[in-house]
Amino acid sequence: MGGCVSTSNRSSCSSRSNGERVSPECLGIRMFTRKRIRKTFSDPVTTLQHLSSIPNRIFKNGKSRTSCIFTQQGRKGINQDAMVVWEDFMAEDITFCGVFDGHGPHGHLVARKVRDALPLKLVSFLQSFDSKRNGSSGSCCNGNPNLDVVEPDKDGGMEDKVDYLWREAFLKSYKAMDKELRSHPNLDCFCSGSTAITLVKQGSNLFMGYIGDSRAIMASKDCNDSMVAVQLTVDLKPDLPKEAERIKRCKGRVFALQDEPEVQRVWLPFDDAPGLAMARAFGDFCLKEYGVISVPEFSHRILTDRDKFIVLASDGVWDVLSNEEVVEMVSSAPTRASAARILVDSAAREWKTKYPTSKMDDCAVVCLFLDGKMDSESDNEDQYFSSATLQSNNHSGTAVESDDGQNSEPSLQRNFTVRSAEENDTFKRIVAEAEANQETMATEDQNWLGLEGVTRVNSLVQLPRFSEERPRP
Repeated sequence: MGGCVSTSNRSSCSSRSNGERVSPECLGIRMFTRKRIRKTFSDPVTTLQHLSSIPNRIFKNGKSRTSCIFTQQGRKGINQDAMVVWEDFMAEDITFCGVFDGHGPHGHLVARKVRDALPLKLVSFLQSFDSKRNGSSGSCCNGNPNLDVVEPDKDGGMEDKVDYLWREAFLKSYKAMDKELRSHPNLDCFCSGSTAITLVKQGSNLFMGYIGDSRAIMASKDCNDSMVAVQLTVDLKPDLPKEAERIKRCKGRVFALQDEPEVQRVWLPFDDAPGLAMARAFGDFCLKEYGVISVPEFSHRILTDRDKFIVLASDGVWDVLSNEEVVEMVSSAPTRASAARILVDSAAREWKTKYPTSKMDDCAVVCLFLDGKMDSESDNEDQYFSSATLQSNNHSGTAVESDDGQNSEPSLQRNFTVRSAEENDTFKRIVAEAEANQETMATEDQNWLGLEGVTRVNSLVQLPRFSEERPRP
């Protein structure tokens, strides 16, 4: 993938593996910043093996300088959700965030693979775009012309060029990710896959690419200085007219089962399987010829001072909490570092209350605070959060072997914490306050079903996930 590590203030990076020097322009960062590149990447195999030790990259329950993340296993087997926050991504003021929700027998492995490899592919394509732009007269848009974007006119504005660059990077990195999964020698993705919701924040620019039914929202202040929820993505489910039309054109079928009429699913043309509850995903190659695609939706947004924080979460959260409830909970959290955990805890309670006969889904949350700050916290809060992180990450006592043969995070068999009496009283108070802030939903939410749909069942009907890791030959 080509890349380097730089600690100097010069405009060029250290040498790559082939001895060639790389300038900041190779990443396309010159369009919006003059700050030096802090790190890029070298050989892809070496990079994947050392991802967990890269500074400012977190993928387990915890916090960073500007965000907090938390995940908890549901009651359907092994936790298939994955998440990542990578600060100083490519350059000092760039942050990458992602949430990935796996499904199918190997969904947990697919989600982790995408979490680790997709950001590297994004960087690789930004580099290749600049190389082609500077050293080749040929077009960088190859493959299916319907999925590529026409390069803007040379006289176009800077914003158009930035939008084009990142759009192409997201489109091509997602395409390459799916291609790698199809040919992976040790990962069966025929009936397993993952959603992805990814964002890159650079200064006031917010770039997003996403597939599947995970969701991103943003909290902003309105003209009355009240906090409001702004939905940044659309849940890409088969009940959306555009998605259903594409699937049917490709001979796939879309219908809901009698016992879950609110959940539209994708089926093979010749068999009532597998019943995928989303229209776009990585993997799921049994349906790729029948309308399920991995082409991401892309958006570019300019942030303002009124925009306060962004929440990315898997559908296990959105099935039971509304956008407004999530914004209210994060806004009223006693500390920013506890916001993601409080959301997951609230979702778990709502699952028990609203759907007592359904199995709770896995939940994963990333909270990114746009002012770049985290609140100062008491020692008790730090100790409690560390205890929660330790228990949720290490309860099984054994490390999980990822699809690349590296040790990944431990299997999450059960998530619980041990609290002192004082900490328990504090936690109960926080929970009570959060519940008090949730308004009773007297009527159904007015948002379109595609935005607020409920999928409180397995993403795949006939294929259960593995309850534990299986060794591969």
